[in-house]
Amino acid sequence: MPLLSQRSKNIPASPIRKLIPYAEGAVKRGIKVYHLNIGQPDIHTPEVALNAMRNLDKKVLEYSHSAGYESYRRKLAGFYRNAGIDISWDQTLITTGASEAISFAVNSCLDYGDEIIIPEPFYANYNALASIAGVRIVSVTSGIEVDFALPPVSEIEKKISEKTRAILLCNPNNPTGYVYSAGELDQIRELVKKYNLFLFSDEAYREFAYDGQKVVSAMNLKGIEENVILIDSVSKRYSECGIRIGVLISRNKEVMSTVLRYGQSRLSPPGLGQIVAEASIDTPPEYFTEVNREYLARRNFIVDALNRIPGVRCPMPRGAFYTMARLPVDDADKFAQWLLEEFEYEKQTVMIAPGSGFYSTPGLGRNEARIAYVLNIGDLRNAAMVLEKALKVYPGRTQGDGSSK
Repeated sequence: MPLLSQRSKNIPASPIRKLIPYAEGAVKRGIKVYHLNIGQPDIHTPEVALNAMRNLDKKVLEYSHSAGYESYRRKLAGFYRNAGIDISWDQTLITTGASEAISFAVNSCLDYGDEIIIPEPFYANYNALASIAGVRIVSVTSGIEVDFALPPVSEIEKKISEKTRAILLCNPNNPTGYVYSAGELDQIRELVKKYNLFLFSDEAYREFAYDGQKVVSAMNLKGIEENVILIDSVSKRYSECGIRIGVLISRNKEVMSTVLRYGQSRLSPPGLGQIVAEASIDTPPEYFTEVNREYLARRNFIVDALNRIPGVRCPMPRGAFYTMARLPVDDADKFAQWLLEEFEYEKQTVMIAPGSGFYSTPGLGRNEARIAYVLNIGDLRNAAMVLEKALKVYPGRTQGDGSSK
């Protein structure tokens, strides 16, 4: 039998999705599974988007330009200008989700063996995308003790080597919900400028910030205009995960001409998705006000509920709709599987994303989990109750500080 590539063996399984077979098994046994593992909102997609599908009058579903429909790109540039990010339509390239945008950026700007610095914990798929590109992630660790704030810039600078080509930030952060301040971004700007690095800024959660937090776009950092590549997506903004539409934005003409060649190699981004995304730009402001209010209520509820469980520690996230929680367990991967395979309370259980998959440093995150508060408060209440019941009887429970019970 022919052997698979070594590269394929190095791609890590997704901590968000790898336990799906166990969840499916639980459902077959008649157990309700509360999905806290994945950022799939239950918020309704805007009506203007759904109407664009309902009223579609096309005889042929054709390819678009490899960079995306011009009408969408022009309208999208206006959307960003209204948000205070001054770009032109030809500085955008539409992608198949933000993941493809990240892949295009990494492959355009880094060679095999180059390094990219990312504060950890970070979005799990960065590990896979870097592995596919043959790029090494150099992580700088932040911890729950400081609510996952940006590590000291002096620590980040120590990680810079002759192979370093880029820094990647996710702001607001997935999985921690941390929002980087203007001061923190200014410090990153100085590093990028000093060492002439690229700055990849994943801003897919820009609209989700709480407690008066203001999200500063990396596109507005002065002096590094041609170093910044913005990654964005409609998946969370409009609750449109399934249409798979993202965007890569840069003022660097060489970057844009290069990523276009990657775009041409996959022909075009999804045409139907672009039609829906273009219509979504007309979503009324009230939609975002209501959605933000709902997520704020969910955040407040789940953080309080988790911190009431003995041995659990959960910081207060300031953005996105995730939080990283420390659990009183020996191994969150084993615990997550046990929840689905062996535990149920009143025919209910919970699916979580084990924390280890959000780190690149071996051994970190073993007693942490990412919790996505994308369910309504009634479901969150039940999920928290089930989680508390499970932790009481889990065979690998610890005191909460890593020591055995």
